[in-house]
Amino acid sequence: MRFRSLLSLLDTCLCQRPFTVAALLAATLLLAAPAPLPAADSATSAAAGKAPFTAEDLVQLRRIGDPQVSPDGRWVAFTLRETDMEANRGRTDLWLLELSATSPLARRLTQNPAADSTPRWAPDSRSLFFLSTRSGSSQVWRMPLDGGEALQVTDYPLDVGTLKISPRGDRLAVSLDVFPDCADLKCTTDRLAARKQDKSTGQSYDQLFVRHWDNWADGRRSALFTARLDADGKAGVPVNVSGKVPGNVPSRPFGGDEEYEFSPDGARLVFSARLADRSEAWSTNFDLYEVPVDGSAAPRNLTEDNQAWDTQPTFLANGDLAWLAMSRPGFEADRFQIRIRDARSGATRAVAADWDRSVSRLGTTADRRKLLATADDVGQVALFSIDPANGRRIRLTGEGQVMSYSAAAGDAVVIAWASLGSPPDLYVAIPNSRSMKPRRLTSINASLLEQRALAPYEQYSFRGWNDETVHGYVMKPYDWQPGRRYPIAFIVHGGPQVSFQNQWSYRWNPQVFAGRGYAVVFVDFHGSPGYGQAFTDSISQDWGGKPLVDLQKGLDAAIAQYDWLDGERACSLGASYGGFMQNWIAGNWPDRFKCLVNHAGIFDTRTMYYTTEELWFTEWENGGPYYQTPQLHEKFNPAAHVTRWKTPTLITHGLRDFRVPYTQGLATFTALQRQGVDSQLLVFPDENHWVLKPANSLQWHDAVFRWLDRYLGQRSP
Repeated sequence: MRFRSLLSLLDTCLCQRPFTVAALLAATLLLAAPAPLPAADSATSAAAGKAPFTAEDLVQLRRIGDPQVSPDGRWVAFTLRETDMEANRGRTDLWLLELSATSPLARRLTQNPAADSTPRWAPDSRSLFFLSTRSGSSQVWRMPLDGGEALQVTDYPLDVGTLKISPRGDRLAVSLDVFPDCADLKCTTDRLAARKQDKSTGQSYDQLFVRHWDNWADGRRSALFTARLDADGKAGVPVNVSGKVPGNVPSRPFGGDEEYEFSPDGARLVFSARLADRSEAWSTNFDLYEVPVDGSAAPRNLTEDNQAWDTQPTFLANGDLAWLAMSRPGFEADRFQIRIRDARSGATRAVAADWDRSVSRLGTTADRRKLLATADDVGQVALFSIDPANGRRIRLTGEGQVMSYSAAAGDAVVIAWASLGSPPDLYVAIPNSRSMKPRRLTSINASLLEQRALAPYEQYSFRGWNDETVHGYVMKPYDWQPGRRYPIAFIVHGGPQVSFQNQWSYRWNPQVFAGRGYAVVFVDFHGSPGYGQAFTDSISQDWGGKPLVDLQKGLDAAIAQYDWLDGERACSLGASYGGFMQNWIAGNWPDRFKCLVNHAGIFDTRTMYYTTEELWFTEWENGGPYYQTPQLHEKFNPAAHVTRWKTPTLITHGLRDFRVPYTQGLATFTALQRQGVDSQLLVFPDENHWVLKPANSLQWHDAVFRWLDRYLGQRSP
């Protein structure tokens, strides 16, 4: 249940008014390291006249993302999402910043009540391609930088999902959802129209997936197409270049254009795909395929020997192909290592094989001579430059979270950077800088944040399971006063192979809990990435073992180290695996917490196996299918311990959640109610595994805080 590169899912957008100057954004500020916890006699934020940070603030924050530096290095285009509370959605525009300017002005490129996203540069840096729904469906548009209106490039009868431009600028690569047996787009649209006219609604299946994430399968697959651009900039008839590989390109549900790449000469495409056969639901065998851009030959499998995951192809200047590869089939949390295929001989080799980190996003510098990689690293998400010849690594950022990046002039990189104390902004990372403090480019939420008190935080470590070092974070509450003790919101991360680290979140944001007056504690227990692959591996087949020990010892260590934590007043909260842990705590640590909050948590491992969609996850984590290894699935089954449940629990769940089906939350509520344990159930008919709609997010936070206030005696400042 580990998810990658998901922030783009929160963008639902707007846009189109050429070159409106919007705001002067700071260009010379240095990126400050996270503030240390103030000394006991320091002034409080409340005394300084600043208000607490709230859930309403979190929802209203403008969200920056997808930075794209122009090929000439002069500009950076990016998306900016703003919340439309009346429409109950996000709206996203395209913006532009001149990197070479002394005092750069951010220019709004688009302003339209539609979805404008995915800015991608033309090779000559004179125009931007992007996706927009302004025509009524998602199509490719083009914005000239010398002024004028955006021009529609594609006019296909189906939505364009992703976009990439050929290095020659003469061709597009786009993804479209089509029926795999259809020879053209009209076949797919005709079939969809016929279904709408059919009064019967039954859907028949003969293999998994029947549903995935939050959608039922309808027989279509995402396929990669190319289209030639004519002299007027219009795209021609699309050619399906991936169709002979029966799989989704890009992958579902979260794959993007990082999963395919043009060769430097624009003659070929390399894409990642997993076969959509009968084993798809329990397979992680993605391969890289190479195909001519005109579809004149069938795709050729480049990684057939590796039965695990191969993805994110990117080309170096000499034509060598680099990509990310796992080594263990069926394990989605295996280490992503870098591999390179020699352009002349076809021989492959590992790069930085000794580096015990899993790369999350692979790219290159602007000259394509060095690799760029982000990776979890001891509670941070850092950016590294890597020499492809010898694997030598240079860390370009210090503390905090690099959310996305784009190569700039020389070895510089424009990054979207955030931390526990700062929502994302754009910065320029400077290579070989000893301070690792990138130069700040934007301050998009300055007007709001200057009036809010963002809580200080601190990373701590302790001896966890088997006396191994484990890390966590503590955050002080709003209006912290020396000599006082504060109730604790103890947040358990999901995944379980993800990290609750020095990052900004729009869901489980500790700043919102601190703003409510709660101290916050969270632990990167065994299973979390960024501490070596053995640490990540250790949780498999031990969900209720090492992690529970780490949580117990981590909370005790925090209370011992920070005398302002009130260990007698604590509630535990978590989602997904973190929700599983709430149910596991209820039966195996029942006397510790005043209350629990469980979002989308696993209740019964048997029914979870037979109703979830991505079977490879639960099979790897429990040593095989349930019918082969029932004893391992049952070893840490919360349903087996319900007779010990007595902690008041709030359960929340989305009815469109197919990863952890809502029946798991309903079963949790039933077990509590039948035994007379104080409990509440909050369901969202229109949400999936997350709660994304602005109004629903506010409702969720309100329910959670009322529950915590009730049992911890805390009230909003």
